[in-house]
Amino acid sequence: MTLLTTFVLAFGLTLASLVVTMITGLRWRIKRRRKLHMGSVVMALGFFAWTIATAYKLGALYDLDGAGWIYPVHMVLARTGTAFLLLPVISGVCVLKTGKHHARHRMLAFVAFGTVTLAAITGFLMLYMAPYIEPVAR
Repeated sequence: MTLLTTFVLAFGLTLASLVVTMITGLRWRIKRRRKLHMGSVVMALGFFAWTIATAYKLGALYDLDGAGWIYPVHMVLARTGTAFLLLPVISGVCVLKTGKHHARHRMLAFVAFGTVTLAAITGFLMLYMAPYIEPVAR
């Protein structure tokens, strides 16, 4: 499997698990859905880590500085989005412990999802705009 195929697979699984997380999170009052929600959070974070690791390897095959203005924009959004993913995780633990602040947790989840979505869009634009570097044979 090529690196690009691996990246697309990891990204697709991340996206699917994030959508499942959002759907099950909106149905949190049903107890069995809470367990599914927490399991999908763990899966989403695992797939997200795999996507980032694969993206770094894929980025080595491109002249990312050659992509121009989109590279620094993507990097800011990617780092911010990754940090923002911690906010719904932390607030979710608080909701589990106290039973309060559901609306705040939901808002933080939507903000994190939005930021990660912007990072994904700029990441694809960055790869599209960056010149490909031929790998050196070893």
